[in-house]
Amino acid sequence: MKESYFIAQFDNKHIGDDGALIDNKVYSKDAFFQNVHFKAQWMNHYQIATKAMMINISDAIAMNAQPKYALLSVAMPKSITKEQMRELASGFKDVASLHDIEIIGGDTISNSKLDITITIVSEVEKPLLRVGMRNKHLLAFTGDLGRSKKDLKRLFNLGILHKNSKFLNIKLRGKFINASQRFLSSGMDISDGLFSDLGKLSQINKLGYIFNSKLSNEIACSGEEYEMLISFDMRHKKTLIRRAQQTRTPLNIFAQASRVKYSVKCKEHHF
Repeated sequence: MKESYFIAQFDNKHIGDDGALIDNKVYSKDAFFQNVHFKAQWMNHYQIATKAMMINISDAIAMNAQPKYALLSVAMPKSITKEQMRELASGFKDVASLHDIEIIGGDTISNSKLDITITIVSEVEKPLLRVGMRNKHLLAFTGDLGRSKKDLKRLFNLGILHKNSKFLNIKLRGKFINASQRFLSSGMDISDGLFSDLGKLSQINKLGYIFNSKLSNEIACSGEEYEMLISFDMRHKKTLIRRAQQTRTPLNIFAQASRVKYSVKCKEHHF
């Protein structure tokens, strides 16, 4: 996988999680580019800005961190109107306000299309990392998977999405992760698809999986879900089910870590 090969060129202990953990801070950064992550006809500029913010906040939530500051880099086409720029700014500000984030700067440049990158600086007391899964630990994901892929297909077929579509409105699981962190052995958000992100946990923890039942590619290869993928000791199963109920978080236990080989069955999203 070209993405993994490129990342491997940087030998640094802080690389490998959803964000870089340094002392009690988490630094994370994601891109949201036109014609790569979205097409202009799919979303208005307010929706583009809100989704760009939410996918970045998701990285902080995945590590049980509290986002504090944001730096925005916005490359805008010359054809963008002042009204569209106001929509972008409103989207950024509304999400930032909702999550108590202060936008402290960034950069703007002229470009042939709309490309956004955001850096989030977060604070954390008890981080949730990808490393820590052990043999026989249980695997679970939050929410339901597959709707993002279905909505993407609908868009490619010139369909229209409902305003509450998961492709447009990301639901983060911060309350559940914060309430459950001390019972979890590892975790990450599902951005590249369940099977692909299982591959990342497998590689870093040197374990594979035994699945409880067969998962279809429509569910497990659906990217941009931004649900949580977690592992935990089976002794904590009842506790985590209770925490999920208390935070109204659907929890799906689907596999157990095992000393077997694991291979990703989905098409690569990045290259």
